[in-house]
Amino acid sequence: MPSPHPPRAVFAMDPVHLPLLFPPPLMARLKQASDIDPALVVQDLTDPRTAGALTRAEVLITGWGCPHLDADALVAAPELRTVLHAAGSVRSLIGDALWKHGVTVSSAVTGNALPVAEYTLAMILLAGKDTFTHRERFRATHTYPTNEETASTGNVGRRIGVIGASRVGRRLLELLRPFDFTVLLHDPYVSPAEATELGAQLLSLEDLLRHSDIVSLHAPDIPETYRMLDGDRLALIRDGGVLINTSRGALVDHDALTDELVSGRLHAILDVTEPEPLPAESPLYRLPNVFLTPHIAGSLGNELERLGRIVVEEMERVGGGDALVHEVRVGDLGRVA
Repeated sequence: MPSPHPPRAVFAMDPVHLPLLFPPPLMARLKQASDIDPALVVQDLTDPRTAGALTRAEVLITGWGCPHLDADALVAAPELRTVLHAAGSVRSLIGDALWKHGVTVSSAVTGNALPVAEYTLAMILLAGKDTFTHRERFRATHTYPTNEETASTGNVGRRIGVIGASRVGRRLLELLRPFDFTVLLHDPYVSPAEATELGAQLLSLEDLLRHSDIVSLHAPDIPETYRMLDGDRLALIRDGGVLINTSRGALVDHDALTDELVSGRLHAILDVTEPEPLPAESPLYRLPNVFLTPHIAGSLGNELERLGRIVVEEMERVGGGDALVHEVRVGDLGRVA
């Protein structure tokens, strides 16, 4: 049923993100859909200056910098019934107390999946053209490559191994369809028939690593995936193969990967590492076969507006008594990011 009054909402995040998440047109829409004070952004649930607003709050709009929401959050916001997260994963944000209390949780993670998939597609195409190697050679020699030096360059028939049919993984599979790739997939929750529908061939992790030219990680950071690419599995990737990681650094044994990269046997494109950032003395900053970026694959700049738009649309559903489109269920947390 529609709410008898606009849902009473409060922002809970680092306020630095608010202008990009909710530029004026979106903020106006949000104010129309809810009873919210755009000037009030909570970062500490125990701050007495925000106690009155939290006591009345039925909805928390959260984002990066939001405090962990556990039993204390229910004390501070006893009327809380919905959390709309204007970012990605909620696994480390929402405590057991909120799930047990029946608080409904929505996340803009699907909006964050697109820029990660776009980044990954761009890197796959560049890696297939051996762009980074040619850049380094051109810098050093100022000469064009010979036919011999470009013999293995190109994206025709390149074998792309996607680890994880997550939201990002599935968006990437969609983006890969127009290209002349052979796409391989590993995901223990996907059947061979579903993989075929996604445009990929389902393989075991070991077979995917053996048969891929480029391996891209899109599995969630959960105990079962911790260092899933250890030294033995990294050794299965062919000489000259490329590893792309836009997921989490913890999925890869960092020391084993460093050894492979220092030897020059593998190439890597790493938007995430373990630790993050790497210490200044790490050789990965200087290796010509490593392309490091500072965790930029996810939503940045004007891409944040997409996340805000998802939240505004969810708020309109809350007020209208409609089901949330981007609801996160506690039973899914063991296998999603």
